[in-house]
Amino acid sequence: MIAIKNIKSTFIPINMENIDTDQIIPARFLKATTKDGFGQNLFRDWRYADNDSSKPRPDFPLNKGQYRGEILVAAKNFGCGSSREHAAWAIQDYGFRAVVSSFFADIFKNNALNNGVLPVQVSEGFLQKIFQENADAILSINLETETITIDSTGLQEHFEINAYKKACLLNGFDDIDYLLSIKKDIEVFEAKRA
Repeated sequence: MIAIKNIKSTFIPINMENIDTDQIIPARFLKATTKDGFGQNLFRDWRYADNDSSKPRPDFPLNKGQYRGEILVAAKNFGCGSSREHAAWAIQDYGFRAVVSSFFADIFKNNALNNGVLPVQVSEGFLQKIFQENADAILSINLETETITIDSTGLQEHFEINAYKKACLLNGFDDIDYLLSIKKDIEVFEAKRA
Protein backbone atom coordinates (compact mmCIF):
# COMPACT_ATOMS: atom_id res chain seq x y z
CA MET A 1 0.00 0.00 0.00
CA ILE A 2 1.02 3.62 -0.41
CA ALA A 3 1.72 5.42 2.85
CA ILE A 4 -0.72 8.15 3.86
CA LYS A 5 0.48 11.04 6.01
CA ASN A 6 -1.06 14.17 4.51
CA ILE A 7 -3.64 14.55 1.78
CA LYS A 8 -4.18 18.03 0.37
CA SER A 9 -6.66 18.05 -2.47
CA THR A 10 -9.84 19.34 -3.99
CA PHE A 11 -12.76 16.99 -3.48
CA ILE A 12 -15.72 15.45 -5.23
CA PRO A 13 -18.98 15.91 -3.29
CA ILE A 14 -21.82 13.40 -3.38
CA ASN A 15 -24.38 14.89 -1.02
CA MET A 16 -26.54 11.79 -0.68
CA GLU A 17 -27.24 9.79 2.49
CA ASN A 18 -27.20 6.01 2.85
CA ILE A 19 -24.95 5.23 -0.10
CA ASP A 20 -24.67 1.47 0.05
CA THR A 21 -21.99 -0.83 -1.31
CA ASP A 22 -24.20 -1.94 -4.22
CA GLN A 23 -24.43 1.66 -5.37
CA ILE A 24 -20.66 2.08 -4.92
CA ILE A 25 -19.92 -1.02 -7.02
CA PRO A 26 -22.90 -2.98 -8.40
CA ALA A 27 -22.87 -6.73 -7.77
CA ARG A 28 -22.65 -7.61 -11.47
CA PHE A 29 -19.06 -6.28 -11.48
CA LEU A 30 -17.78 -8.52 -8.67
CA LYS A 31 -16.46 -11.27 -10.91
CA ALA A 32 -12.77 -10.33 -10.79
CA THR A 33 -10.43 -11.64 -8.13
CA THR A 34 -7.83 -8.86 -8.33
CA LYS A 35 -8.29 -5.27 -7.18
CA ASP A 36 -7.55 -3.72 -10.57
CA GLY A 37 -10.18 -2.18 -12.81
CA PHE A 38 -12.96 -1.67 -10.30
CA GLY A 39 -12.64 2.14 -10.46
CA GLN A 40 -14.12 2.26 -13.95
CA ASN A 41 -17.38 0.92 -12.52
CA LEU A 42 -17.48 3.07 -9.39
CA PHE A 43 -21.06 4.35 -9.00
CA ARG A 44 -21.74 2.76 -12.40
CA ASP A 45 -25.54 2.99 -12.33
CA TRP A 46 -25.46 6.63 -11.24
CA ARG A 47 -22.67 7.66 -13.62
CA TYR A 48 -24.09 6.24 -16.84
CA ALA A 49 -27.49 5.98 -18.49
CA ASP A 50 -28.73 2.58 -19.66
CA ASN A 51 -25.58 0.88 -18.25
CA ASP A 52 -23.69 2.36 -21.20
CA SER A 53 -20.34 4.00 -20.43
CA SER A 54 -20.69 6.10 -23.59
CA LYS A 55 -23.71 7.82 -21.99
CA PRO A 56 -22.43 9.66 -18.90
CA ARG A 57 -25.10 11.37 -16.83
CA PRO A 58 -24.08 15.06 -16.82
CA ASP A 59 -25.65 15.74 -13.41
CA PHE A 60 -23.59 13.14 -11.51
CA PRO A 61 -20.61 14.70 -9.65
CA LEU A 62 -17.98 12.29 -11.04
CA ASN A 63 -19.02 13.39 -14.54
CA LYS A 64 -18.86 17.12 -13.84
CA GLY A 65 -15.60 18.61 -15.07
CA GLN A 66 -15.35 21.13 -12.25
CA TYR A 67 -15.00 18.37 -9.64
CA ARG A 68 -11.77 16.47 -9.23
CA GLY A 69 -9.42 15.36 -6.51
CA GLU A 70 -8.29 12.55 -4.24
CA ILE A 71 -11.02 13.06 -1.64
CA LEU A 72 -14.62 11.86 -1.89
CA VAL A 73 -17.08 13.68 0.39
CA ALA A 74 -20.40 11.92 1.02
CA ALA A 75 -23.37 12.43 3.31
CA LYS A 76 -23.98 10.27 6.37
CA ASN A 77 -24.12 6.48 6.50
CA PHE A 78 -21.64 5.86 3.70
CA GLY A 79 -20.85 2.24 2.80
CA CYS A 80 -23.90 0.62 4.37
CA GLY A 81 -25.41 -2.57 2.99
CA SER A 82 -23.49 -5.72 2.13
CA SER A 83 -19.95 -6.25 3.37
CA ARG A 84 -18.24 -6.39 -0.03
CA GLU A 85 -14.60 -5.36 0.08
CA HIS A 86 -14.88 -4.48 -3.61
CA ALA A 87 -16.44 -1.13 -2.63
CA ALA A 88 -13.16 -0.05 -1.05
CA TRP A 89 -11.26 -1.48 -4.03
CA ALA A 90 -13.37 0.59 -6.45
CA ILE A 91 -12.89 3.80 -4.49
CA GLN A 92 -9.13 3.25 -4.25
CA ASP A 93 -8.80 2.19 -7.90
CA TYR A 94 -10.67 5.31 -9.05
CA GLY A 95 -7.99 7.41 -7.34
CA PHE A 96 -9.54 8.42 -4.04
CA ARG A 97 -7.20 8.32 -1.05
CA ALA A 98 -9.81 9.43 1.51
CA VAL A 99 -13.56 9.46 2.02
CA VAL A 100 -15.15 12.05 4.32
CA SER A 101 -18.58 11.48 5.87
CA SER A 102 -20.41 12.06 9.13
CA PHE A 103 -20.95 8.30 9.56
CA PHE A 104 -19.50 5.13 8.02
CA ALA A 105 -20.81 1.60 8.16
CA ASP A 106 -18.37 -0.39 10.32
CA ILE A 107 -17.53 -3.08 7.78
CA PHE A 108 -16.94 -0.53 5.02
CA LYS A 109 -14.73 1.52 7.36
CA ASN A 110 -12.57 -1.52 8.14
CA ASN A 111 -12.40 -2.55 4.48
CA ALA A 112 -11.30 0.96 3.54
CA LEU A 113 -8.57 0.99 6.19
CA ASN A 114 -7.37 -2.45 5.06
CA ASN A 115 -7.07 -1.22 1.47
CA GLY A 116 -5.31 2.10 1.94
CA VAL A 117 -8.35 4.39 1.86
CA LEU A 118 -8.66 6.75 4.83
CA PRO A 119 -12.23 7.09 6.18
CA VAL A 120 -12.49 10.49 7.88
CA GLN A 121 -15.56 10.74 10.11
CA VAL A 122 -16.54 14.32 10.94
CA SER A 123 -19.49 15.97 12.64
CA GLU A 124 -22.61 16.66 10.60
CA GLY A 125 -22.06 20.41 11.00
CA PHE A 126 -18.50 20.22 9.67
CA LEU A 127 -19.65 18.04 6.77
CA GLN A 128 -22.26 20.63 5.79
CA LYS A 129 -19.55 23.33 5.83
CA ILE A 130 -17.57 21.25 3.34
CA PHE A 131 -20.61 20.85 1.08
CA GLN A 132 -20.98 24.65 1.05
CA GLU A 133 -17.50 25.10 -0.44
CA ASN A 134 -16.95 25.67 -4.16
CA ALA A 135 -15.38 23.21 -6.59
CA ASP A 136 -11.88 24.68 -6.16
CA ALA A 137 -11.86 24.36 -2.37
CA ILE A 138 -8.98 22.44 -0.84
CA LEU A 139 -9.23 20.03 2.08
CA SER A 140 -6.13 19.17 4.09
CA ILE A 141 -6.10 15.89 5.97
CA ASN A 142 -3.27 15.21 8.41
CA LEU A 143 -3.30 11.59 9.56
CA GLU A 144 -0.55 12.10 12.16
CA THR A 145 -2.55 14.76 14.02
CA GLU A 146 -5.92 13.27 12.97
CA THR A 147 -7.22 16.59 11.70
CA ILE A 148 -9.07 17.78 8.63
CA THR A 149 -9.03 21.43 7.59
CA ILE A 150 -11.06 23.43 5.09
CA ASP A 151 -8.19 25.54 3.76
CA SER A 152 -10.28 28.52 2.61
CA THR A 153 -11.69 29.17 6.10
CA GLY A 154 -9.15 27.48 8.36
CA LEU A 155 -11.99 25.57 9.99
CA GLN A 156 -10.57 22.36 11.43
CA GLU A 157 -11.93 19.26 13.09
CA HIS A 158 -10.38 16.26 14.81
CA PHE A 159 -11.22 12.72 13.70
CA GLU A 160 -10.29 9.37 15.22
CA ILE A 161 -8.59 6.36 13.68
CA ASN A 162 -7.74 3.05 15.31
CA ALA A 163 -4.10 3.32 16.48
CA TYR A 164 -3.00 0.08 14.78
CA LYS A 165 -4.60 1.00 11.45
CA LYS A 166 -3.15 4.51 11.74
CA ALA A 167 0.34 3.02 12.12
CA CYS A 168 -0.27 0.80 9.10
CA LEU A 169 -1.47 3.68 6.92
CA LEU A 170 1.38 5.97 7.97
CA ASN A 171 3.88 3.29 6.95
CA GLY A 172 2.04 1.92 3.92
CA PHE A 173 1.63 -1.47 5.59
CA ASP A 174 -1.05 -4.06 5.19
CA ASP A 175 -1.41 -6.60 8.02
CA ILE A 176 1.34 -8.87 6.63
CA ASP A 177 3.73 -5.94 6.11
CA TYR A 178 3.16 -4.93 9.72
CA LEU A 179 4.00 -8.41 11.00
CA LEU A 180 7.14 -8.47 8.87
CA SER A 181 8.15 -5.08 10.31
CA ILE A 182 8.15 -6.55 13.83
CA LYS A 183 9.65 -9.91 12.84
CA LYS A 184 12.69 -9.48 15.11
CA ASP A 185 10.46 -8.68 18.09
CA ILE A 186 8.42 -11.81 17.38
CA GLU A 187 11.60 -13.92 17.14
CA VAL A 188 12.86 -12.53 20.49
CA PHE A 189 9.51 -13.25 22.11
CA GLU A 190 9.46 -16.79 20.72
CA ALA A 191 13.05 -17.45 21.83
CA LYS A 192 12.13 -16.47 25.40
CA ARG A 193 9.24 -18.95 25.41
CA ALA A 194 11.32 -21.90 24.17
